[in-house]
Amino acid sequence: MAGMRIGFAIGHPGLIKALNDVKYSYNSYTMNMPSLILGTEAVKDDAYFKETVQKIIDTREWSKTRLTELGFTFPDSMSNFIFASHSRVPAKELFEELKQQQIYVRYFDQPRLSNYLRISIGTREEMEALFAFLEKYLAE
Repeated sequence: MAGMRIGFAIGHPGLIKALNDVKYSYNSYTMNMPSLILGTEAVKDDAYFKETVQKIIDTREWSKTRLTELGFTFPDSMSNFIFASHSRVPAKELFEELKQQQIYVRYFDQPRLSNYLRISIGTREEMEALFAFLEKYLAE
C-alpha cells in the first residue's frame, strides 16, 4: 500500500481534523477510486496483514544480525527500515556503489546524517542481494 501512498491515522478527533485540514498542503498524492477500494480491502484482510507484518519483522531482525556481522552500527529499529553506518566505509561511497548494482537505499547528504544509509526492509531475496554485495564489497 505504501507504493500507492495509502496510509491511515488513528488519533484524537481534534488531531484527525487538523490533519485533514492541512493534508493537501503537504500531500500532493491524491487517491483515486481503485486505490481507495484496494486500501479498504487490504485493511479488512487481517490474516494477510499479520502474515506480512511478521515477514517484515523476521527479515528486519535477520538483517540487523547480518549488518552487525558486516561491521555496521545502527540504533535499534522496530520499523520497516534500518538507519545504518559503517565504521570503515563512508555511507556516500556505499550508496553510490549500491546504486551501480541497482540496489537502492536512501542517502541524506545532511549534517549528522551524512554517514548513514536508510535501508528499507525488502523481501528476504532482496535483502540477500544487498548482503551478497556488501560482503563482497567490504572484503575488498
